Amino acid sequence: MKVFLVAGELSGDRLGGALMEGLRQLVPDVQFAGVGGPLMAAQGLESLFAMDELSVMGIAEVLPKYRHLVKRMHQTANAALDWQPDVMVTIDSPDFCLRVAREVKAKSNLRCVHYVAPSVWAWRPKRAKKMAKHVDQVLALLPFEPPYMEAVGLRCDFVGHPVVTEPVASDDEVTAFRMNHGIDDAPLLLALPGSRRGEVGRMTPTFGEVVARLVHQKPDLKVVVPAAAPVAGLVKELVADWTVTPIVLDPNEMSAAEAHAQKLAAFKAADVALAASGTVSLELAASDTPMVIGYNMSWISWQIISRMLLIDTGTLVNLVAESRTVPEFMGPAFQAEDIAPAILRVLDDSSGQRAAMDLTMERLGRGQEFPGLRAARAVLDGL
Repeated sequence: MKVFLVAGELSGDRLGGALMEGLRQLVPDVQFAGVGGPLMAAQGLESLFAMDELSVMGIAEVLPKYRHLVKRMHQTANAALDWQPDVMVTIDSPDFCLRVAREVKAKSNLRCVHYVAPSVWAWRPKRAKKMAKHVDQVLALLPFEPPYMEAVGLRCDFVGHPVVTEPVASDDEVTAFRMNHGIDDAPLLLALPGSRRGEVGRMTPTFGEVVARLVHQKPDLKVVVPAAAPVAGLVKELVADWTVTPIVLDPNEMSAAEAHAQKLAAFKAADVALAASGTVSLELAASDTPMVIGYNMSWISWQIISRMLLIDTGTLVNLVAESRTVPEFMGPAFQAEDIAPAILRVLDDSSGQRAAMDLTMERLGRGQEFPGLRAARAVLDGL
């Protein structure tokens, strides 16, 4: 059996690596080709070119590389056509991957599977119909996504979310983390202002205002900020004048293994988290850490996006659990005077939110067959 895979960023590489491992378990003599990163390479993929070339976000970043990206798209599609696999699996990165699928479908009947359903339930629902023209099957990470794909004639299999396979810090590791950082039994706030420079710049000042308000009620409050490597320097600059000097976990100052272990310990050790909107809410749920979610953007961006949204919450825990237990402050509502009291309420009683987080993990596949193996079964069943 021959499987051609295309991943364009690290999250896709993780999904691809797990899928390939699952396929190997089910079809030991399977062969792989395509584009991927280190985790897919560890499963036997020799990438056509460095996956990093595709990890470009934002109009200003994409434009100078547009011609090169188009060249790589044609190269990838032609490689798939020449190799004549049994199936092609494109993974996330829809701007690149779905263009490859479209070109392949225009020239062949090769079965195309796309791993990670687009969030048509949140905005731009017409994407599903466009996608159905050149994709045969979708593998979904969220349990409520299949009906949206099936409505336009696409087969869609929910295969579980990879967050359920992530390790969680032990009680001993949490105790050691608190002791090593001088936290002991003090209330601990986990601050997660994002991983990109733009959002960190927008979010961090308000986070600081929230901390200043919380200290009036919790004078012994401690704060930890696990920074993403590319923005760690910026985070340190922006938190320097906070009322409470936070513990910034800078992965650039540690080995990869230590940085990962410290992040897991911080997530589990925290009494509550204030986080930028995104998949981090699922990571927090996996650690059973109560949270408040917020996000800020430019006025014009909010005016455009808020009119396109089809949902009343952007927090995945709220959506998967079909609850609204996670307080959320988006756009104009992202104000310190409202966020701080919400955090205090969560600290006072998080029972409802913990039940929603537990249900979320159950619905995402915790305790069931690994998502990579479920995805592999779905791909093979589709054939």
